[in-house]
Amino acid sequence: MRGGGLLVAGTTSDAGKSVVTAGICRWLVRRGVEVAPFKAQNMSLNSFVTREGAEIGRAQAMQAQAARVEPTALMNPVLLKPGGDRSSQVVLMGKPVGEMSARGYHGGRQEALLGTVTDCLEQLRSTYDAVICEGAGSPAEINLRRTDIVNMGIARAARFPVLVVGDIDRGGVFASFFGTTALLSAKDQSLVAGYLVNKFRGDVSLLEPGLDMLYGLTGRRTYGVLPYAHGLGIDEEDGLRVSLRGAVRESVVAPPHGEDVLRVAVCAVPLMSNFTDVDALAAEPGVVVRFVDRAEELADADLVIVPGTRGTVKALAWLRERGLADALVRRAAEGRPVLGICGGFQVLGERIEDEVESRAGVVDGLGVLPVRIRFDRDKTLARPVGSALGQPVEGYEIHHGVADVRGGEPFLDGCRVGAVWGTHWHGSLESDAFRRRFLVEVARAAGRRFVPAPDTSFGVLREEQLDRLGDLVEEHADTDALWRLIEGGAPSRLPFVPPGAPSAPGDVGAGGSASRGAVPDPAPPSPEALDSAGSAGSAGSRGQGIDVTGHVEAEQHVDQEAL
Repeated sequence: MRGGGLLVAGTTSDAGKSVVTAGICRWLVRRGVEVAPFKAQNMSLNSFVTREGAEIGRAQAMQAQAARVEPTALMNPVLLKPGGDRSSQVVLMGKPVGEMSARGYHGGRQEALLGTVTDCLEQLRSTYDAVICEGAGSPAEINLRRTDIVNMGIARAARFPVLVVGDIDRGGVFASFFGTTALLSAKDQSLVAGYLVNKFRGDVSLLEPGLDMLYGLTGRRTYGVLPYAHGLGIDEEDGLRVSLRGAVRESVVAPPHGEDVLRVAVCAVPLMSNFTDVDALAAEPGVVVRFVDRAEELADADLVIVPGTRGTVKALAWLRERGLADALVRRAAEGRPVLGICGGFQVLGERIEDEVESRAGVVDGLGVLPVRIRFDRDKTLARPVGSALGQPVEGYEIHHGVADVRGGEPFLDGCRVGAVWGTHWHGSLESDAFRRRFLVEVARAAGRRFVPAPDTSFGVLREEQLDRLGDLVEEHADTDALWRLIEGGAPSRLPFVPPGAPSAPGDVGAGGSASRGAVPDPAPPSPEALDSAGSAGSAGSRGQGIDVTGHVEAEQHVDQEAL
């Protein structure tokens, strides 16, 4: 079989689409299915560089790892990177093509990308047995449906069944499932096969009466109830799900290998990007990672990290406004450890010349590293390999800033002065031997009797986390029914749930019988009958390409304020 698939949508942003997609990919590949992830359009500051030098969402790279395939630009053809001032950088097929406002993007640019998106999906479908698509935000954002290319638009074009995920830990999951379905047009509803409950705590039997009532109301079954799982530590996509004050990033809890713990404070700068750089530190036994936004929170930190940012000059101003800049300069003078990564490396330098990102011209940096930064219009996208502190290191680069290093000891592509390190390399701390050696240096400078565990492998831990996701799907979802969806499409005769979305002028994807006042079938078929009834309009669709007759879609996940 080639070309089967599924769209994992969500009732809201952060409902669990990314991890559910990854879990389904890991479950499928373990049963011998060649599978690939796909997200037509993504808004995220957490990105990754593929081996061919393309920038894609970090979540899609994680899902590719779950599927045990190499990530490529085909898996995330459109990436939006918010940059403030209501605009985002548009990355198309892994390369930046310019900045655009939300109005400009939804005013026509997004619709024009439909051909690229469907071409990429078609290539994946012709290569893999199954493609598991991730939606964005909610498919029921009716203000954006006409130009939608990531939720129901891509489902309609590919004739993929849709599984709607809801986070029950937030509350209101039944209303969210029902309301999401009822706000879709009849044609869109015909592809919504059912629901998946995420992050459930407690006795599932107490939930079952509600699931039965939901089935009676919508004629759609629930394909599984996934329990709340602690310590997954999987790459996040669009936001930082921790409070900034004193919060410890979710990680594996383990006692320190030595006598002391090591405390790491990460400055939560505006437009923070690739905060996943610290995941490898959080995975180390005895390393406590916090995201902070006040100067006093640096006082007891053994290591302070200034992470990457999409707004280097804005981050520098924010550090100064909050007193964090002065605290960082004092730490450097006192020989206390500081690590700057990418944008964080840039703010630690002497001077920033920016006519590209902020267009602020020449701005003084913190002056703790002998580096001058000039922003170039061309973006550096690379997968460098090297060594530092006597250990091999791999990483990836995503930046417009070009560093002119004028002193200090060499450190990756940057430099080191005393206990202050700076580099453009993301992901370097995932290199186990280098990370351990770096933590030894930090502990020595901080006066801590911390000893890194000799056998921590971040790669092994990540594989274990992905296997846990696969286990959650395999143990708590109806995998036989899921496979029937992937292979055969949405069940036929799914009832319409009123009122539905009215057809909008020019919305060729929502036409037909989606009129207000329609009523669902009075007696919906049983879940078993739905599973065996075959797909709605799927006959002959597998392996024959994608129907692109005007179906368009919007990045429902687009944050209008960020743009």
